This record gives sequence, structure tokens and C-alpha cells, in this order.
Amino acid sequence: MTKITNRQELEREVGQLLALDPDLKALVPDVGAVPLRLRKPGFAGMVEVIVGQQVSRASASAIQTRLDQLVQPMEATTVHGIAEEPLIDAGLSRAKQKTIRALAAAVLNREIDLLSLCELPPETAAEKLVALHGIGPWTAEVYLLFCAGHADILPSGDIALQVAAQDHLRLADRPSPKELAALAERWSPHRGAAARILWAHYARLKDRNDVLPV
Repeated sequence: MTKITNRQELEREVGQLLALDPDLKALVPDVGAVPLRLRKPGFAGMVEVIVGQQVSRASASAIQTRLDQLVQPMEATTVHGIAEEPLIDAGLSRAKQKTIRALAAAVLNREIDLLSLCELPPETAAEKLVALHGIGPWTAEVYLLFCAGHADILPSGDIALQVAAQDHLRLADRPSPKELAALAERWSPHRGAAARILWAHYARLKDRNDVLPV
């Protein structure tokens, strides 16, 4: 399985992607500016992804900073043993509190191994992740993209990616997750690089720095 685990590998993937689809070159004025955005695999990395669900990057960063201060170390055993107050004080929604607690229980009960999961084929790993409480396709795919480093994943349920693809491909309407997944087939096996380029393009479209999901 091809992985993106450092800047050199990302630049290799971007180069191969642009050879496959030269039209994307218009979105890449500087290959070195394409965001890498890797996270460490494991429990803490998945918690970061959960925190980032459906909020801006700035909001997620603020919540994550408070959470890291209140929950030390960020491990399944720690989360399993703490009261609700630290999670509430960090700014987590009730749904995310429940998801993180359920994740901690699954790790402790050996229902899931978030590290060994990274070495499974992406489709198999995603199936195991979405079987957990509160983990949907977006969360699973973002974890596999940024924590596991899989090179051929594009989270088609991400609204920013849908908007960026709509603009780049000059579509009349924003594509649905299913439609974007079909459109993204043209970028396989380099969909991870395509996702990063589209997120960067969305940031430019919105003229903001806090719109990327992780």
C-alpha cells in the first residue's frame, strides 16, 4: 500500500497526480504549499479527528488545546477513568463526548486496535471503524488519510471538498458524497493528494485559513 508519511512522499504523489490530471496544475501554484497535515496514529489521533467533526479548523484547534490540557495523557485508560466535567469544559458536544468514551471502551476491550488498523487495506479498516459508535465514513476516512497515511483516500462527504470540486470542475451544483466519490475515481490512486489540493483550493476560495477539516 502506498503511504504519505512525509513531505517528500506527498510531493511524489502530487507530481504523479498532476501527470495523471494536468488540469489540476491550475490549483497548485506551489507544490511545497500543499498541506501535509499528518497526525500520529492511535487513540489520540482519532480523538483529534472526532473533535474536528463538523467544525472549522480554528474551533477544533481551540477545543483540542483545552482537551489536551484537561485530559493527560490522552489515552484510552485516562478517558475511561475520568468524570464528564473535563470533556464538558473542553467544549465537546454531548455526541462527541459519547463517541470518545465509546472509542476508549472499544480500545480497552480490544475491540479495535487503532495502530494495527493502519496496516490493513483502507476498505477493510474503514469497515472496522464505522462499526464503532459515532464513527461515520468521514471520520474513518480522515483518520486513514491523515493518521494512517493512506495515499488513495478522498473523504467525499466533506463539504469543503465538494465545494472545491464544484468550482474546479465547473459543476452546476455541489456534488453529493456519492457523486464526488465517482468524480474522484479519475484521481485514483492519488486521491489523497487530490484531497489536499482541493482543501487548499477551498481555503483560497473562502479566503480563510481555518476551513480545513484537520
